[in-house]
Amino acid sequence: MIILVTGSNGQLGSELKKISTTSTEHDWYFTDVDTLNICNKDDIELFFKDRNIDICINCAAYTAVDKAEDDEEKEKAKIINSDAPLFLADVCKKHNSILIHISTDYVFDGTSLNPYMENDTINPQSVYGKTKADGEINIINSGCSYIIIRTAWLYSSFGNNFVKTMLRLASERDYVNVVDDQSGNPTWAYDLAFSILMIIQRNGKNPIHDIFHFTNEGITNWYNFAAAIFDISNKECKVKPISTKDFGSKAKRPAFSAMDKTKIKEFTGMKIPFWRDSLIKCIEEINNK
Repeated sequence: MIILVTGSNGQLGSELKKISTTSTEHDWYFTDVDTLNICNKDDIELFFKDRNIDICINCAAYTAVDKAEDDEEKEKAKIINSDAPLFLADVCKKHNSILIHISTDYVFDGTSLNPYMENDTINPQSVYGKTKADGEINIINSGCSYIIIRTAWLYSSFGNNFVKTMLRLASERDYVNVVDDQSGNPTWAYDLAFSILMIIQRNGKNPIHDIFHFTNEGITNWYNFAAAIFDISNKECKVKPISTKDFGSKAKRPAFSAMDKTKIKEFTGMKIPFWRDSLIKCIEEINNK
């Protein structure tokens, strides 16, 4: 199959590049804003023309959660997270391509007592969450073949993320303050990339309209996640727990955003690694760079 990846310089796109070298049965196009502006429908159409794209994996997103609350940034978040997915969906529909779109736990309000299922009601509490939810709705309403994958707490050896920030701070400080009242599932971007490949192999070119959740197994909070990072990397830095209220973020975060993975496990047959096991592998990869 011929696969297009947008936003390929980010964490997930970089992991897909790595995986593509072992997936020789597919032809891959990797683009980012410098080679394909997904905020311009004409540019997307021009790229699709004569390339026979079977699957488009949209990894591009506006992810500056707090900045998105500012008036001057709201429109940027809307264009990238809501409008661009619709442009991609419309072009995919025209060319009989499948759109695989990456979404987020922020579409939920965080009040559930149990891990979120794919069909649970979305109720975003931030500008970022709302724009991502609108992107999902736009894709669903477009009539294209789609797979929406919601993920959370993404990290890798590429780009900027919580794991790399903690490792940097551990070399600069004796302690860090980390919230202990937000719980969810950390996700190694490599594992997410692998799950996408499993979905592609399982579904092929068949028409599909579905939503999946993917994170690593196990629920933790940011405080314990940071403590695990320091423990695995043998850092002396201490972690001090604080509340979300004391941390003072602009955007409201879901207090509980763990997601149920039963559906994707049954669809692909894959066994999802526990979050700490994947964290160990990622930190080893970071140290070896």
